[in-house]
This record gives sequence, structure tokens and C-alpha cells, in this order.
Amino acid sequence: MSIATPRIILTVTTDLTYDQRMQRIAQALTEAGYRVILVGRERTNSLPLEARDFRQYRLSCYFQKGKLFYLEYNWKLYRYLLSQQADGICAVDLDTIVPVYLASQRKGIPRFFDAHEYFEEVPEVVNRPAVRSFWKKIAQWLVPRFDRGYTVCHSLADIFQKHYQLPFSVIRNLPMTTEFQPAATLNNLLIERIRELSTTKKIILYQGALNAGRGLEPMMDAMQEIDGAVLVLAGDGDLSSQLRAKAARDFLHKKVFFLGYVKPDTLRAITAYATLGLNLLENQGLSYYYSLANKAFDYIRAGVPALHPDFPEYQRLMNRHQTGILVERLDPYYLATLINDLLNNKPRYAVLRANCHLSKDILIWEKEVPKLLEIYNEIFGKN
Repeated sequence: MSIATPRIILTVTTDLTYDQRMQRIAQALTEAGYRVILVGRERTNSLPLEARDFRQYRLSCYFQKGKLFYLEYNWKLYRYLLSQQADGICAVDLDTIVPVYLASQRKGIPRFFDAHEYFEEVPEVVNRPAVRSFWKKIAQWLVPRFDRGYTVCHSLADIFQKHYQLPFSVIRNLPMTTEFQPAATLNNLLIERIRELSTTKKIILYQGALNAGRGLEPMMDAMQEIDGAVLVLAGDGDLSSQLRAKAARDFLHKKVFFLGYVKPDTLRAITAYATLGLNLLENQGLSYYYSLANKAFDYIRAGVPALHPDFPEYQRLMNRHQTGILVERLDPYYLATLINDLLNNKPRYAVLRANCHLSKDILIWEKEVPKLLEIYNEIFGKN
């Protein structure tokens, strides 16, 4: 197939404002000569979309979570896809795969599968046998019927290729060099608050969803034994209310700060003031065990050493770049001891920080783009 300017629709269930990976992918395809529409969801508290070089469209749903949300969103997405001219459609994870498959089949156009995670192995699914069985059957039925697949790390690519007999490329979720700008260029009261806080306290930063299996409860308990530092949680999620109640109950109001959802450019500026980054995952399913979170690379880009779980992809990353420390377990005393030792060991900390600066220009999105374009160019006959 050779099309001068292929039209690609990328589909997600996320709020487009915060989905940095999809913004990067859509921008890369646009700059390569594709006409791109990025489709996501509109929440009741969604911010207005920023103008970008590609089209963006958000579907509004009455139901905000659970089975009824997925049913409503998938139906609306299917109808939207049928209404649009397209030369190819990409499903991002299993929660948009059904409407993408049906619409692309009806239109007779190529379909792509972008797996951000091992969907049927995420903590929210893995302990619910009926739900897990449903998604496994969906994956086994539909993924092999896609034209190309790609995912975020080598471990998942190997698993998917074996399960579905479909070639999977690896497109890591790395930061762009142009995304990082000095905090002084952003007029933001939140950034100023964090800057002031960093003058008197060491900032231990967690960025991401406040969900189960992220090591947040034991980390909050560990803060009782960590002096001269505060824990800053940048994100929101299912455990938000529970964690805030815990902070109040345990008298942690001076040690734990909740920022809620933070826009990507503000989050990057905040990260620059951090002393230590957190990427703590419990082994609650293969999706976490084989993960390679974008926050791991965002910390490196900002020059911030971080703690990571002792899982295969982080072992690979630390063995090569030595920008952080692998955590063996998530009990509070162990975490407090590990963090206190690191923050008080200036030579060791300096080496980790120096390694971040040595690695930050290697681990960049610009080096992933050629692999992404190869996938689409091969299907559409572009050079």
C-alpha cells in the first residue's frame, strides 16, 4: 500500500492532557507526513486541550468507570471511527481493541496494536478471575489479527510475540530533549512552592497514579524514620482519599505533600528540584513485573537518582546506566534505612547523579522515533 499522506487514528481511554507517550507518538507521525487524530476520553474535570500539530478529539461518557464505562466508551469510539476517513487505526491496549478491530475490518484498512502494559496482568485485573479470563480471550482472539504490534520493553515484546504469533517492536517511552525547559520559564505557583521547599528539605518525589501496588503506603510509613526530607506525591488515583486519610491519621502533614494531577511541563520542572525519585512496584502481576515506566527515564533526564523495583527491565537499565538503586522489598524499615544511607552518603549519591547526566542524552525519544516510523512506513510504503 502506498499512500501519499496516510490518515492515522490513535485510540486511547486516557485523558489526552496527561498522556505523554501518545503525544510523542502523534507528534512523531505528524512530523513524518502522516495526518493524525488522537482520540481519548473527556473526564468531568478534564482541562481544555492545548493546540498541537495533530488533531485531538475526546469522547465524553456518562459513566466514568467500571464495565458500563467500557461499554459506553467502546460503542462511542466505534461509531466515531466509522464516521472518520482513515487509512489505518491504532488500538492502545486492550480497552480499545474491539472497536478498532471492527472499524478497521469494516473499512478494510490496516490496524496497529500499541501495548503500554500487559493488560490482563495488571493488579486491577489479575485477582479477578472472570475479568481476567474475559480480557485474555479478547487478546487471544484479536491481537493475532492485527498487522503490526509494538510495546514499551523487550520483556513484553518477547511475551506477546510468543503468545500471539505477531511481531512486536520495542518503542520505549523516553523523554524528548525539547520537553525539558528551565523551571524559570514557567510561571507557576506550584513550581515556586516546590522550589522554596527544596531550599530547606530534600524532596523525595513520586510521580504517577496513586494506585494499588505502587509501594505508597510503606513509603509513607518509612517517612516517619527519614529526617530532613519530605515525600511529594504528584498524581492522583484510586488510593488518593485513602492515602490522604492515612497522612492525617499518622500526623504526616509536614512530611507528605499531595499535588494531585500535574500537567507534564509543570511535572518536569518540579522533578528538577527533587533529590530522589521513586518508582516502587509490588509484584502484583506480570504487567508490573515486566514494566518499564516512563518515570524511570524522566528521573534520569532531570538528573535525579531513583529507587526501582528489582525486576527484569529495571535490572537491565541499572546494570547498563547505574542511575539508581534496586529495591528488594517494600517494608518501611528497609526503605527508611536504604534512603537514609543514600542521602547521607554524598560520594555514592554524587556518582548516581553523575551517571544520570551521562545517560540523559542517550535515553531520549528522538532515538526511538526511527523505529516507530519503520512500523508505519513499512505498511504504507513510505520511504
